[in-house]
Amino acid sequence: MQNFRASNEEVWTFWDHLEVLRWALIRIAIVLMCIAVITFMAMPSIFEKYILAPTTGEFFVYQWLEKFSGGMLSFTDDFVVKIINIHVASQFFTHVSLSLSLALVLAMPYIIYEIWKFIRPALYSHEVRHVRFVFIGGTFMFYLGCLIAYLLIFPFTFHFLAEYELSTSVQNQIDLSSYIDSFVMLIMVMGLVFEMPLLAWLLSCLDLIDRSILRRYKSHAVVGLMLLSAVITPSGDPLTMMLVALPLYLLYEVSIGIVRK
Repeated sequence: MQNFRASNEEVWTFWDHLEVLRWALIRIAIVLMCIAVITFMAMPSIFEKYILAPTTGEFFVYQWLEKFSGGMLSFTDDFVVKIINIHVASQFFTHVSLSLSLALVLAMPYIIYEIWKFIRPALYSHEVRHVRFVFIGGTFMFYLGCLIAYLLIFPFTFHFLAEYELSTSVQNQIDLSSYIDSFVMLIMVMGLVFEMPLLAWLLSCLDLIDRSILRRYKSHAVVGLMLLSAVITPSGDPLTMMLVALPLYLLYEVSIGIVRK
């Protein structure tokens, strides 16, 4: 990486870079903690209205999908899943972990901004405009991935698994930790997966890939994306896998469009 330069053209040392990075991390930690305090206080209301919403047939996404599909997809109003807790401290630790996870999601623009401030002095003037676009686009794509996971992928996956019966003698009882782990993992993973175009752009800047390589190996990529969608979706049913695989394929096409020729 190029050396940072101060206004008087003095070349910064490695320890100067490290000091800048240290203060950037401190500012990020302070912002995260401040947001986490707010999300911790607001979490009971958020938990009831949004996080537990997919556990009932009254969830607006279920209602919308049933109407949109013309009744082909059935999400009945009597669909209710009771979340149980079997560990003494699970509710407290869930409260804390959800507050931190939400704080991380909400603080993402600021984290991206601090990363941008750190690397900007090392960029040439003609690189600044392109990298700024990638960082802004990467932030948008992260939120888009989280939104799609919350509105489509997780509700489909959870509804399928909660309704699935190997035997009528076995009653499904969903543990709080299991529900929250699946909820957070799926949303965060989809947010990160939607950064694929950003990763492709960075690799092209390093001359590791180009547009012709992505086009040449598109068929291999499709197979890989299908396997990735199977890993992301715990249910493994074809409908949910396609819901994940379709945006992944579109992201791959976007990656082809933005990498260097």
